[in-house]
Amino acid sequence: HVQLVESGGGSVQAGGSLRLSCAASGDISGGYCMAWFREAPGKGREGVGAINHIGSLWYADSVKGRFTVSEDFAKTTVFLHMDRLTPEDTATYYCAAGSGANSDNWFKTSLYPYWGQGTQVTVS
Repeated sequence: HVQLVESGGGSVQAGGSLRLSCAASGDISGGYCMAWFREAPGKGREGVGAINHIGSLWYADSVKGRFTVSEDFAKTTVFLHMDRLTPEDTATYYCAAGSGANSDNWFKTSLYPYWGQGTQVTVS
């Protein structure tokens, strides 16, 4: 079983930056993928970015060049650094863990059996 705990959300003005963290514990076996999703009111959950066990990175077009996914050396914490935030980035952000991700499917929620509780990001 894998547990994920997000932190770092908050309120920021447009153009500002935030960094979200996702601390993972439990049995994260080889072949894992860690992803960030977000869900705005009235919208579905969308993939923001992901990183897999060999360091491959994928991003949604809407955040490319502004958001960066990274992980610490121990690979127990995944980060989402968000720059040049806009009001359209306002959402609850979720960390997710799964396996078998590639460039064609990393954004599918069905790939991830483990989810964090979410952290709110508000941009005004």
